[in-house]
Amino acid sequence: MTVRARILGAAAGGGLPQWNCGCNNCNLARSGVIPRLTQSSLAISGADGSWAILNASPDIREQLTQARSLHPSGLRELPLSAVVVTNGDIDHVAGLLTLRESQPFTLFATPGIHAVLDANPIFDAVNRDLVPRRAIALEEAFDLVPGIAARLFAVPGKVPLYMEAGEVVTDLMGEQTVGVEIEAAGKRIYYIPGCARLSDDLAARIRGANLLFFDGTLWRDDEMIREGLGHKTGARMGHMSMSGPDGSIAAMAGLGIAQKVFVHMNNTNPVHRPDAPERALAEAAGWTIGQDGMEITP
Repeated sequence: MTVRARILGAAAGGGLPQWNCGCNNCNLARSGVIPRLTQSSLAISGADGSWAILNASPDIREQLTQARSLHPSGLRELPLSAVVVTNGDIDHVAGLLTLRESQPFTLFATPGIHAVLDANPIFDAVNRDLVPRRAIALEEAFDLVPGIAARLFAVPGKVPLYMEAGEVVTDLMGEQTVGVEIEAAGKRIYYIPGCARLSDDLAARIRGANLLFFDGTLWRDDEMIREGLGHKTGARMGHMSMSGPDGSIAAMAGLGIAQKVFVHMNNTNPVHRPDAPERALAEAAGWTIGQDGMEITP
């Protein structure tokens, strides 16, 4: 069996260009100089031709339109069989409302993430008779699609922005932020679109992986502040930066991961520009800058 992983959306929340942003990257994307990117989502194929989507972004309709292998084969026949949600962020759950059109699939998430969805009645538009909500405990093995086993595991992160109250802990370990471990045909694939830091346990888990899709939100921790577009650092937003001594490029340099791909990249990140020195540094360190529609076989 050959596993196919397709990046449906490589950008962080807001996409590229972000609708209300006039930064250099957004203007370049509007003018067609650099690619436009939709919001964070990944699709994984099964042995029987079925697909699972990891995170339902607000751009899911456009993403499915661009993915021929996920097109309907009949009036209501679709190869989509499962959706996994890795946290309650708007850019990862809003697309569920687009998938409300009487289409059966299984919705996988931790009990904590399901509780967030259950607390908002708008998600009842996704018919539970057609879309069963299956709660998956951390480290519980389950069949994602035929031929592919998966686990959800905790990664350092925080609650969604709309749930923040009082003092915010940005590197909580629990059900609110998870990664997805996928095993098929002797290959190990990891999808971690949000991560505040690389803990020793996480490093041990992903060591020697065949393929890793990892949080690439910012190049540097104070990027948003430097660009004049915000007052929060990447760490405050619950994201590990690419560069620096504590960044993901340095932290994963010795983990022996065969293929490393950055996803969930903010509109301000200079790696979006092919001629940027930051991109050259990332690629020289063995990283691929994810793009919408990119398919990778581990």
